[in-house]
Amino acid sequence: MDGGNQSVVSEFVILGLVLLFVVFSLFYLFIVSGNIVIMILITTDPHLHSPMYFLLANLSFVDMWLSSVTTPKMIADFLRENKSISFAGCMSQVFFAHCIAAGEMVLLVVMAYDRYVAICKPLHYFTIMNLRRCTGLVLTCWTIGFIHAMSHLVVIVELPFCGPKEIDSFFCDMPLDEDVRDEKQQERANTDEPTVDGDHELQFVGVCTCQLEKSR
Repeated sequence: MDGGNQSVVSEFVILGLVLLFVVFSLFYLFIVSGNIVIMILITTDPHLHSPMYFLLANLSFVDMWLSSVTTPKMIADFLRENKSISFAGCMSQVFFAHCIAAGEMVLLVVMAYDRYVAICKPLHYFTIMNLRRCTGLVLTCWTIGFIHAMSHLVVIVELPFCGPKEIDSFFCDMPLDEDVRDEKQQERANTDEPTVDGDHELQFVGVCTCQLEKSR
């Protein structure tokens, strides 16, 4: 046997993580670029200046930022040995994920109401879904998302955290980082927490829809 090449291997390159980095980077770029193209087309084309496309542009904007809350950090961690996140960064992910996701859910309900008016009230469509009302509905979506996120974050920040510090996920979410010392304090926080869950949001949007019908 030729013993000329007896170099000692001190480390290995794991190509699996590099492959995941490339795949998720491409997916993320497609999502961001696709939503940006949709927003530019709707903004620049006068034929698309209608309530439906106005709401669609807002949905693309929300979807782009929802993907940007956790995905860039996850992609960067594929190539990092230390996959840590600061407490402030973790709380920021919790807040923006809940705020944008809740706002997107309400926006989808608003888009469903827009289609209802277009199908059932076609002659009154542009009177009902005017620019002022569409803007107000979009602002309502963001307001509900903000209240939903703050109702969780205010309580979570005040809770004392203890180990372990490992989070078995690729982003911070409320069920993952509520490891507290006192179980009674946890139960009391869950009881007193002024949460705004999905059912309450849908009920609120349903009430708003009824009010819109009555005010028409």
